[in-house]
Amino acid sequence: MRLTIIGGGGFRVPLVHRALLTDEARSAPDPCTRVTLYDTDRARAGVIASVLAGQAAGVPGAPEVRVAASLDEAVRGADFVFCAVRVGGTAGRVRDERVPLRHGVLGQETTGAGGVLYGMRTVPVALGIADRVRELAPDAWLINFTNPAGLVTEAMATRLGHRVIGICDSPVGLVRRAARAAGADPERVGFDYLGLNHLGWLRTLTHQGHDLLPGLLADDAALATFEEGRLFGGEWLRALGALPNEYLHYYYFGRETRAAAGAAELTRGEFLAAQQEAFFAEAARDPGRAPELWERTRLEREETYGAEGRAASGGWQRDSRDLSGGGYERVALDLMAAIAGDRRSRLVLNVRNGGTVPALPDDAVIETVCEVTAQGARPVPCLSPGPAELGLMLQLKAVERATVEAGATGSRRAALRALALHPLVDSPAVAARILDEHGGPGTAG
Repeated sequence: MRLTIIGGGGFRVPLVHRALLTDEARSAPDPCTRVTLYDTDRARAGVIASVLAGQAAGVPGAPEVRVAASLDEAVRGADFVFCAVRVGGTAGRVRDERVPLRHGVLGQETTGAGGVLYGMRTVPVALGIADRVRELAPDAWLINFTNPAGLVTEAMATRLGHRVIGICDSPVGLVRRAARAAGADPERVGFDYLGLNHLGWLRTLTHQGHDLLPGLLADDAALATFEEGRLFGGEWLRALGALPNEYLHYYYFGRETRAAAGAAELTRGEFLAAQQEAFFAEAARDPGRAPELWERTRLEREETYGAEGRAASGGWQRDSRDLSGGGYERVALDLMAAIAGDRRSRLVLNVRNGGTVPALPDDAVIETVCEVTAQGARPVPCLSPGPAELGLMLQLKAVERATVEAGATGSRRAALRALALHPLVDSPAVAARILDEHGGPGTAG
């Protein structure tokens, strides 16, 4: 099996490679034999290749690692293509965050105005990648890591149909944390999860035919043992009757998270820009230490993840079990194994709706529990969303679709609609000012 990673100079690429080195992955019926990295920044791709070489040292059967000189070279002959690009780099992310904050609304990578701005910039690049995959590797499966994952997956699906699947580590992390808090083995629970990317809810958590979720929501001590319980608090979670994805903190506690973001000395993008610049520079000077430097930087990155939400909910440290990885790379490898080996698996993925939520178009991408086989991923039947959840999903889907239109066509009207309709942007006039300052799509359409 041949894997290509587009965005191969990305900081989290070694997590995927590390998962490929496990005994389970190397003993699979069709193990990965070659990993091809491609990145527009070849120097960064070279540094990451040094990290991978260090990780693979002494591991029998480790896949060969190559760095491709072009997108076409990377894609040609691939069985799976991981798309994990950051259009505009960390400098673009900083701008996405800072411009909205200056206008009094949230600036965040995937949520609110920042997510819309990032999505508009990313869509045309994602469509170009999808076109090359369709042309050069028509039988390949594209697994999309690129944020905002739901809308980017929806855009790419217009070219690749069901052969593009989006993934995110937030749902699986939520399930694992909730199961541990309820006293169950995370590998042995069933669950119902539904929403859009970064806008979903865990509605049941079953073990041996019994739903553990009501008992967990009633237990303040248990809720205080994991991230989402501390973020949202028992009173609000009991009122909801579900466990929300961590990103819903930006919606339910908008005033608090906006204040925390405004008070922070650095945005998340500014922190990561400085951190990654230091890592890549030091690792380029001393490639032999690249794996050690990467692990040290990764741990600091994980420890500071979600700092705004934690600050807005009283301030607390992340659980050590959430710092070791095992998130999106685990989902990606489970997905690859299920497709390549025709091994029936259930995973939370971003796929086309196909009637799962009747109020949404069939081709709208949702995030839900899917059954995966060699034919791809298909949503399993689930509980219908309640009015509050459906209302948010419908509004955010309108935002996502306007964002895709703006990115694909350059339409200012679509861009303004995407920004102004977002629940975290409180005025079309503010949306227009953000668009003007940021320099988004022009006046076409």
